[in-house]
Amino acid sequence: MATKIESDVSGSMWKLIASPGDMVEADAEIAIIESMKMEIPVVAPRAGKLARFLVAEGEAVAEGQVVAEIE
Repeated sequence: MATKIESDVSGSMWKLIASPGDMVEADAEIAIIESMKMEIPVVAPRAGKLARFLVAEGEAVAEGQVVAEIE
């Protein structure tokens, strides 16, 4: 079952660090959201395979929005 990763802030998806299919460790940064000129990391809540991102670089992100899934 996939684990959903939600954004903690509203902003813009600035950079995708990991790629779908990558194995990630718990607490690894997988993306960065820009919010009020600050860079906020999106971290993996657990180890696993990054299944997919649900937003692309440059897209708006709302607080609580699911931005990625880990299998």
